[in-house]
Amino acid sequence: MKLRVGCELSYKILAETVFIFNIEVARLQRHLNLSEKLIFTPGNPSLAYEQPDLRNRYVQTVAQVGDFHVSYAAEVEIDPYRADPSTVGEIPIKNLPLDILPYLLPSRFAPSDELVNYAMREFGQCPHGHERVAMICNWLYENIEYQRGSSDAKTGAIEILVQRAGVCRDFAHLGIAFCRALGIPARYVTCYAFGLQPPDFHAVFEAYLDGRWWLFDGTRQAALDGLVRIGVGRDAAEVAFATPFGLIQPGPVKVWIERTDGTAECGPRTTDAISTEETGQNGGVF
Repeated sequence: MKLRVGCELSYKILAETVFIFNIEVARLQRHLNLSEKLIFTPGNPSLAYEQPDLRNRYVQTVAQVGDFHVSYAAEVEIDPYRADPSTVGEIPIKNLPLDILPYLLPSRFAPSDELVNYAMREFGQCPHGHERVAMICNWLYENIEYQRGSSDAKTGAIEILVQRAGVCRDFAHLGIAFCRALGIPARYVTCYAFGLQPPDFHAVFEAYLDGRWWLFDGTRQAALDGLVRIGVGRDAAEVAFATPFGLIQPGPVKVWIERTDGTAECGPRTTDAISTEETGQNGGVF
């Protein structure tokens, strides 16, 4: 599936501000024929960095007082890896690659150490593997209300479990916390999501099973095989689409994703296990 994706961000800069943006499509082997353009208005100098292991792409620029606008547009063909979920099993912790360790540990928005008893009670007896993580997603969908404005950038998984309402980042954080509490490595994913209405930056999570990272989305707002990855991290703190250091007033945010052939729907949502990663040595993925 070939897609057009992009975003426009606007700010009023009240004092010189350093921005770090993470809005560009990740350069993955399953992101084919990527073409893109990133424009700052005014046209400020920028510094780009791509994490060699995660493929996250960061751009830093300094905005001066006045209006500041960011425009990003890309075309990419996505070719997700598919498998029968029943064939995707869990890996015992003793057999996990050591570079996977950070995704087993508690993090700011996913304090998994505080949820061990709860997770074991709810999911400890579930069949292990992809099916168990899918059951976590089912639980999220059935027990957490998707409600815009119900949380903010400081809300963590414990608060979402208590208030039973949140947005995509909250579903992802609670899913990650449950997985880690069960000994399943999990990480946070930001993406452009085909089928999401209204279009916006979307958050899902990945679980490390059978030597590969697999996509999961407890919100069921978009198709897993229509996700275009931007970044991955332990939680949202590591992959914010914009991180400003200064004094600003945020303006409107516009996000889009559409098929280049104009087709509105991608068809029935898949029941396959979906991954956009290729396995590598020591659990590395490309």
